[in-house]
Amino acid sequence: MAAMTTPATTILIVEDDPEISRLVADFMRREGFEVACAADGKAMDAVLQRLRPDILILDLMLPGEDGLSICRRMRASDTIPILMLTAKSDEVDRVVGLEMGADDYLVKPFGPRELLARVRAILRRSNGAPSRPAVRRYAFDRFIVDLDSRNVDVTEGDAAAPQLTSAEFDLLGCFVLRPRRVLTRDQILDWTRGRSAEPFDRTVDMLISRLRKKLEAASPGSSLITTVRNVGYLFTAAVRQVA
Repeated sequence: MAAMTTPATTILIVEDDPEISRLVADFMRREGFEVACAADGKAMDAVLQRLRPDILILDLMLPGEDGLSICRRMRASDTIPILMLTAKSDEVDRVVGLEMGADDYLVKPFGPRELLARVRAILRRSNGAPSRPAVRRYAFDRFIVDLDSRNVDVTEGDAAAPQLTSAEFDLLGCFVLRPRRVLTRDQILDWTRGRSAEPFDRTVDMLISRLRKKLEAASPGSSLITTVRNVGYLFTAAVRQVA
């Protein structure tokens, strides 16, 4: 029996190479996951009509609608965590994938254990880790953030609450727990992604940009995240814990 997973944890693999899809699916099933597979965007949509996976493993190069387009479309209406698989290792491809809303990426060829570690790390971030304090709700500006339920509410005005991806919420949580303190990119990567982090500055920059836009849309003019030149980022809001 595999550790750290339950039968209810479901992975949807969107991969057009049948051999890769089969190998990944078989390995993940042996690790205790429920697995569904789709060869392209249309097949993925059909699967999503009958189940909601806990994580999406999405290949970048697909026939018809490619992985970036699918990721962008998913992020317009859903926050299911997305791990992007790509045969391209260029920085620009990673940046574009993250900008479209992917939570992490993995370059082919990859080892199954590395894939498993990435999936588990994303699931931990999206579900929250156990053994945390009972009350972890924080208020700042017009927002209330519950770190355990992973929810963000707007307390003033008519703006809708921002819909954050798993990676974006982790970034916000990092700032909320360390307000008015300059954080370097390496610190942010370490606190949000732990051992799966890589020395890839643009990852943080893209996430910062996305989070800024969503917070600004809900609280115009707030300027909650500022750039400290040649150092990192500063969360400017006064944060208080609430019941």
